[in-house]
Amino acid sequence: MAKKTKPAESEKKELAEKKLVGTITHFFDKISVAVVELCADLKEGDKIAIEGPQTAFEQVVKSMQIEHAPVKLAKKGQSIGLKVEQPVRVKDQVFKIE
Repeated sequence: MAKKTKPAESEKKELAEKKLVGTITHFFDKISVAVVELCADLKEGDKIAIEGPQTAFEQVVKSMQIEHAPVKLAKKGQSIGLKVEQPVRVKDQVFKIE
């Protein structure tokens, strides 16, 4: 019988520190901007992870816009344009890393 192993401390820490903040609803590949429907607040300078079946990377939020106007803070329920460093896909999830 195989012995059950506990997750490594680093894995536990990673799971505890990620909080879902939104979902990708569109991606403009020519300008590398994702439209994100937020389910929690997000601000410039936050470290995020974008994950999906074919997507997995981390970046710092450097540029966000609402209706083509730059914003420093976006609230739950808003849709934002987020400059991303790699291609993303619709339904990818955005997590804040705390």
